[in-house]
Amino acid sequence: TGHTIAEQLVKERLSACVTVSAASQSFYWWQGKISNEKEHILFIKTKATLFTDLEKKIEEIHPYEIPEIVALPFREGSTKYLNWIEKETKD
Repeated sequence: TGHTIAEQLVKERLSACVTVSAASQSFYWWQGKISNEKEHILFIKTKATLFTDLEKKIEEIHPYEIPEIVALPFREGSTKYLNWIEKETKD
């Protein structure tokens, strides 16, 4: 699932790059009980203006009813890298 989502986000230029982590075990409350699953963390590099479209796309593809989608803003980054993200994502 993680690889499918990553490829789709890059293909649609909602992200310039997606890094898929190795599988981790997540424990969480779901429907009144503690559940656990192997999950991948996706580090999605994009711009803030695409967040809403990106969120909709992930919700469309992801099998979870409530996938974890959070945004962490860039405090700083190399100018070349940030320019590359701007260039490689849709307007």
